[in-house]
Amino acid sequence: MAIALIDYNMGNLGSVHKALEVAGGDVRVITSPAELRGCRGCLLPGVGNFGDGMENLRSSGFDRALPAFVAEGGFFLGICLGMQMLLESSEEAPGVAGMGVLPGAVRKFPATGAKVPHMGWNSVRFEPGCPLRPREEKTDEPFFYFVHSFYVPVNPDYTAGTCEYILPFSAALHRGRWFATQFHPEKSQRAGLALLKNFITLVET
Repeated sequence: MAIALIDYNMGNLGSVHKALEVAGGDVRVITSPAELRGCRGCLLPGVGNFGDGMENLRSSGFDRALPAFVAEGGFFLGICLGMQMLLESSEEAPGVAGMGVLPGAVRKFPATGAKVPHMGWNSVRFEPGCPLRPREEKTDEPFFYFVHSFYVPVNPDYTAGTCEYILPFSAALHRGRWFATQFHPEKSQRAGLALLKNFITLVET
C-alpha cells in the first residue's frame, strides 16, 4: 500500500523520501488532502516554526483531513515538527492551536547552560509494546539523531519512547494508529531505517 509523504512546504522531503524507499516503502508525495485517497499510511515531516507549520496545514486542509484519514483506518507518522503539531499548543507560537490529536503543550527547553537546540545523537528508551521499536538493534536503547529546541513532556497516555537532554522528554509517541518521533529517522542510519520498516509493515498488514 502507498504511503503519502505530505509536502506542505515545511519538511526536508528529499531525505525522508529516500529513506522510506530504502526501507521498502511505496512513496507518493502529495500536496493536497484529496491525494490521500488510495493510501493507507501517511508521513508528516517538519522542520521549522510551529506557527508556520500549523498555518500551512490549515491553508491546505490537512489539519482536518489527517484525523479523518486515521479515523478511516489510515496510519500516521509525524517527524519532529510533524510530531509537535499533534498536540494542542506550543510555547514556540503562543495563541496558535495545534491539531489537538493529543492533549498537552509543547515546551521550550529551560535555560540551564546546556546547548539549545538539542542537536546530535542520543539514546531512546522505547516502551516494550511500541510497534516502531527497532528490534533488530542489539541494544534496548538505540541511538537516533535529534535537532530541536522544544520538546513534548512525558505523558504515560501516549509517550512510547523517552530520551533525556536537560530533562526527560518524549522521543516517540503512539496512540492508536497515530505514531510520531521527535528524532529524525531519515538521518539515523540503521536504527532509523529499521523504525521506518516497522511503520511500513504496519501500513501493509
